[in-house]
Amino acid sequence: MNIPLNIDWQQILLHLFNFMILAGGLYLLLYKPVKKFMDQRTADYQQMQDEAEQKLASARELEASYEEKMKEADAEILRKKTQAAKDAEESADAHLKAAREQAEKVLADAKESARKEQEKILFETQTKIAGLASEAVEKLLSTPAEEVYDQFLDSAERGDAHEA
Repeated sequence: MNIPLNIDWQQILLHLFNFMILAGGLYLLLYKPVKKFMDQRTADYQQMQDEAEQKLASARELEASYEEKMKEADAEILRKKTQAAKDAEESADAHLKAAREQAEKVLADAKESARKEQEKILFETQTKIAGLASEAVEKLLSTPAEEVYDQFLDSAERGDAHEA
């Protein structure tokens, strides 16, 4: 067979067959396992990314839940502080009222005690004055009138001398 340009079709077909065997072998031995490994690795990374996003979303939900609980706790603390301040104020008012009532009672007792002491002193004074007056009357009645008159004049003269 006379082929122009010295082309041997048998050699070309044989080379083509060898190339197909080589390409098929390389495909089965190298390309397919490497592609499978790369696909598996991509899937693993995708799964890890999905899990990370899921955990992140869960963490955000948990954070939002904690924020809500913190706001509720802050509101509860504020309410309890307000209630405690109100209770303390009421207690202080009650103590002040009791102290005022006690002070008024002590003052009233002191006034009553002073009034009784005044009455006692007044009574004792009146009794002493009455006793002195009765003694003076008895003394006057027991001394003669002329002697009393002389004593009076003497004391009057002494009083005038002291004044001058």
